Amino acid sequence: MEEEIPFTGYQRFVIGILATTLFTVMLDFMVMSPLGDIMMKSLAISASQFGVAVSAYAFSAGVSGLLTAGFADKFDRKKLLLFFYVGFTIGTLGCALAFDFTTLVIARVVTGIFGGVIGSISMAIVADIFTLQQRGKVMGLMQMGFGASQVFGIPFGLYIANQWGWHIPFLWIAAMAGLIAFTLFLQLKPLTEHLSLPQPKSALSHLWNTVSQSNYRLAFLTTSLLSIGGFMMMPFGSAFAINNVKVSMAQLPLMFMVSGVASLVTMPLIGRFSDKINKFTLFTAATLVAVVVINIYTRFSATPFWIVLVANVAMMISILSRMVPAMALNSAIPQPQDRGAFMSINSSLQQIAGGVGAVFAGLVIVQNDKFSPLQHYDWLGMITSVVMVISIYFVYRVQAVVAKKVKS
Repeated sequence: MEEEIPFTGYQRFVIGILATTLFTVMLDFMVMSPLGDIMMKSLAISASQFGVAVSAYAFSAGVSGLLTAGFADKFDRKKLLLFFYVGFTIGTLGCALAFDFTTLVIARVVTGIFGGVIGSISMAIVADIFTLQQRGKVMGLMQMGFGASQVFGIPFGLYIANQWGWHIPFLWIAAMAGLIAFTLFLQLKPLTEHLSLPQPKSALSHLWNTVSQSNYRLAFLTTSLLSIGGFMMMPFGSAFAINNVKVSMAQLPLMFMVSGVASLVTMPLIGRFSDKINKFTLFTAATLVAVVVINIYTRFSATPFWIVLVANVAMMISILSRMVPAMALNSAIPQPQDRGAFMSINSSLQQIAGGVGAVFAGLVIVQNDKFSPLQHYDWLGMITSVVMVISIYFVYRVQAVVAKKVKS
């Protein structure tokens, strides 16, 4: 067991503001899934078209991250975060104003271009401010944004969508993001220490220098596998719950809220736990639990609601418990002068891999009409499980690289 290092007051503020920032970004992306059934029926779009709308964000975010990577370590991280967060806010407002499939896809592309880079900038800030011994706990606390989006954001978003239409949740997210951007501008300190470290003169050479390192490529591949496994089932979660499991629209917000509360309670504990034991061991255990739960849940037909709640809680906690130790290990791979570029590329591949997963899911899923059960959702569960098991090997290799780096 390693000794716990306490946070300073400013570190606690940074965790809070970054977690809140990521809360809005996660909510913007996550709300597409529970609103999926409403949007497909309202806009008269097919499952494959909805998969395109979801993946539009992911692909544009991935391209944006790759283009940004060469410049990510050449600016104050505060200014970089503000620039992209304001752009994300504008894109989300565009989603609220979308009126058909085409305008929705365009708005999702704009949102992805700016929103997809925010996570990588936040991770670079975490790596700058917190030691490796603190990062597991930090990652756990920041993952609370995911849980909070399910507890407060998604149920509320579903409620107002049922009352006033699916456009309103995006308008609400844009308003929140505007207030958070103002707080970032006033309170976050500049982060410029990395600018004094030796770097390639051109953005292209900096990008190439980052991609050419074998340890970095290992981390990138690992992130891609983690993302494919996480994104494949997500876009059609609400449609499966409603049309296959027979969860009602009134019960759907409660389902997301219960799993979100469980995430809020357990993620800080998982983060603290991952700082005290072997991160790979925790990742492996969570992966094996996730595989079992996923293959049970994706075979549900009409099921009592309490069983659905238990299954969703177990699935959510196990999937998120994989991400905390994996993200903490990955954050230890890059050198300080490469962190911005590394995190940008890492985030890009995460988004692109997720987009591939969403498009693939849209091609696999078949729905005869708007109200019929989804077919082949269990296939997605099996494919996801295989990808998750393969990722265990790559996370093991990442851990070996980090262990060697710490010893040296």
